[in-house]
Amino acid sequence: MLLLFNKPFNVVCQFTAHEKHATLKDYIPIPNVYAAGRLDTDSEGLLILTDDGALQHRLSHPKHKEVKTYWVQVEGAPTQADLMPLQQGVDLGDFVTQPAVVEIITQPDHLWQRDPPIRERKLIPTTWLELKISEGKNRQVRRMTAHVGFPTLRLIRYAVGPYTLDGILLGEYKAVEVKR
Repeated sequence: MLLLFNKPFNVVCQFTAHEKHATLKDYIPIPNVYAAGRLDTDSEGLLILTDDGALQHRLSHPKHKEVKTYWVQVEGAPTQADLMPLQQGVDLGDFVTQPAVVEIITQPDHLWQRDPPIRERKLIPTTWLELKISEGKNRQVRRMTAHVGFPTLRLIRYAVGPYTLDGILLGEYKAVEVKR
């Protein structure tokens, strides 16, 4: 079984109760499924769950190099030149990232409202990026954009490998066939 879940902001990627936040149990009433990877509480978007341990490992382990696509709203107005370091890999202190594929995009269509909304400043524009990486270290995308001077305001995982958020409403999930 493979479930694609559109995780809302402020939901913790665990099934056990949490004192401050909603958890996966509040959205997914299916026993014995586990997340293949994680999303931070303040990140949104695609979370894959499965009851197949081998599949979970294949989807989440870095050695399998599943490409993850993120939509990232950053503070400021970067140029392609500003983003070049991300395409080459950046030294974040504890590791050097693999090169990312990154481009400036328009705000994605059919994007849901975030609750609460992001903090926006009148005099500072925001820009949407599409960023693709095959790693997934702790807070990596946020650290990468901050490193090049454009802090992340909103982070949405749109895809993992061939699986996307298409057709999945916020807080909903759907079962899909495994794509081999």
